[in-house]
Order: sequence, then C-alpha cells, then structure tokens
Amino acid sequence: MINSEHFPKCHGTNSCGLFPKKNVKVKPTSTLLSSRVSKQANAVHNSTQQKFETLRITHQDGITTIIMNRPQRKNAFSLQMFNELELALDDAAADNSVFTVLTGAGDYFTSGNDLNNALENHAEEKRFDLRCFVRKFIDFPKPLVAVVNGPAVGIGATILGLTDLVYASDKATFNTPFIKLGLCPEACSSYTFPKIMGFTKATEVLLFNKILTAQEACSLGLVTEVFPDSTFQQDVWARLKDYASLPKNCLAYSKQLIRGLEREKLYAACDEECDLLDKAVTSEEAMNAIIQFFKKKSRL
Repeated sequence: MINSEHFPKCHGTNSCGLFPKKNVKVKPTSTLLSSRVSKQANAVHNSTQQKFETLRITHQDGITTIIMNRPQRKNAFSLQMFNELELALDDAAADNSVFTVLTGAGDYFTSGNDLNNALENHAEEKRFDLRCFVRKFIDFPKPLVAVVNGPAVGIGATILGLTDLVYASDKATFNTPFIKLGLCPEACSSYTFPKIMGFTKATEVLLFNKILTAQEACSLGLVTEVFPDSTFQQDVWARLKDYASLPKNCLAYSKQLIRGLEREKLYAACDEECDLLDKAVTSEEAMNAIIQFFKKKSRL
C-alpha cells in the first residue's frame, strides 16, 4: 500500500477518504502567477527530487507535460496515480512553463478509476480525497491542455470539462458509465457538461451512458479539435509549440478572467457530487452493480 504521509494534504481537509467529509471548505489557490514567485524555486527543486512511478513528466519548449503512465492498465487511476497527479499539478503550477499538457501513454488517455483499487482502498479505509483532487483542476492557474490520445473513461472524461483546450485523436471515445455502476457524475461534470453541451445531451451522456466519438464530442463542445490519429502527435505538438511562444503571464491572467466567475459554482458542484458519491459508493445498489461488472469482465 502507498504511505499517504508522503503526499501533501489538501489544505482545509480533515480526512484522506475516497470521498471527503462534508462541509469542508478549501481556500482556492492563488489565481495569479505573480503570487507564486517566492515559492517557485523551492517547488521546482522539490519537483526534481520527486520520483513519480505512475506518471512521466517532461519539460520542453515552455511546456510541462504530465503523462499518465500505466499503459498495462490502460492508464487506470490507482490511489497512487491520483496522489501523484495532485503533486504533479502543484509542481506544474509553480514552475516556469507557459502551460501544462495532460495526456496518456499507449493507446488510452485513461480508462478511469481502477475499480480493483477502489474496492480495496474502501475496504481498508485508506482512501483519497476526491474533493481535493478535483479542486487541483479547478484552481490550476495556467492554461491546462488535454491531449486525448485514445479512449477517455469515467473521470478521464469528466475532468475534461475543467481543462482549457481538448485536442483529440479521431480514435478517441468518451464514456461516463457512472449509473451502470450505481454511482453518480463526478469532477464537476453535473455542472460543466450541461453548460458545455446542453441539458438534454448531457443527460444522455451522464445518465444513459451515451458513448461519444471524438467527432461527436467536438460537435458538442467537449473537444476543441479532432486530428487524424496517423498524424495526431505531430499536428498537436506543432500547434502547442506555437502557443508556447505567447506571453505566459498574460495567458494566466486571461484564463482567470474567463474562469474566475465560474470557480464558486464549480466548488459547489464538486461538494454536492462528493456528498452524493459518499452515499452511493457504500449502497447495496452500487455494490451489486460493481459485482456484476466484475462477473461480466471475468467472462470476457
């Protein structure tokens, strides 16, 4: 098991549960890069000392790239990967990059939460704080670009509503199977998806598990642009390297103008989702749904 004392706690929380205690308020991180200057040197130093086992981090051409690196598990989120991604986002927020990219290794962006991991951690009450994890995305001060190289499932799809650009391969798909598992939407998708794609389409996706192709997701506004898979990496990175020449402080300030008014609404959506998930995850309905999922998987 992962020793949680090696990972930073989310300020204001009083547990590290899968779903946090109710009524816990977390102060947002600074919205301006200038407020981080005094902490920058230490943060960068700590980043170079940190060894990530489930992520690969690169720094090139003014871009910090966070690569989810569990290709043998289709980049499914283990407890360790959740915690390491929080650390990586903290480091990226404080470094000298212009913006940050999130992508996956191999054929998947991410297959979502590793249910084997989730059940084990729930049983042992060694659970992570989902509210804290989502707030890392809400509060991220720089442009955050998702480069979706393959299927995005569960939280891998819902966090896209908290990123600033989403570039997708034409082989990518977007799947939110929460209801099938007796759960409910997460990562603010109960707010961001209706806002992005409209109420009825968001209902079809979040409640009735409509799986979107990359082109469908683009037409609904979840994806910024779709690229042919054969030239995906080449085309996307040419675009991103061009963007990296833009003034970084101006980009950060402008993001806050666009996103700032939404922050409290996103906090509220996150809090309500976490409260409902806390109830749902221990329900008989969810347990039966997850058992059926594993039975079906074992027959494949």
